[in-house]
Amino acid sequence: MQIQDFISKQPAERQELLHKLHEIIIQNDLTVTPVVEPMMGKEMIIYKDRCMMKYALSGVIKYMSLHLLPIYGSPVLHEKYKTLLDKASFQKGCINFENAEQMPLDIVKQLITDCAKIDLVKIREEYLKKKKEEKKKK
Repeated sequence: MQIQDFISKQPAERQELLHKLHEIIIQNDLTVTPVVEPMMGKEMIIYKDRCMMKYALSGVIKYMSLHLLPIYGSPVLHEKYKTLLDKASFQKGCINFENAEQMPLDIVKQLITDCAKIDLVKIREEYLKKKKEEKKKK
């Protein structure tokens, strides 16, 4: 499924916002490539950096979600944007929202720009290297 097909299958009142969020992500984080794939039991737009999920956009019955691995691993970013996007509902690694009022696009652009600086692949490689070294010491 193509990105536009995914968006056009969402309720009409969500399509413009999802399209704008998609554009913000691809324009402000050049490391990611969007694909529509299943995750957590439903189709989503998944934004991958070198085959690793960095962001995802989804829609369920009552709300939409922007999944962000960078905020899951950064309490500083999480807290900053939880304050700035105070009308949305924050989880550990995602933001649930019902409408554009809860996700002001200028703040979302700032969020993605901040997240784009985080190299999750590098962090994972360093983590695995550290684990391997710890295992050797045992």
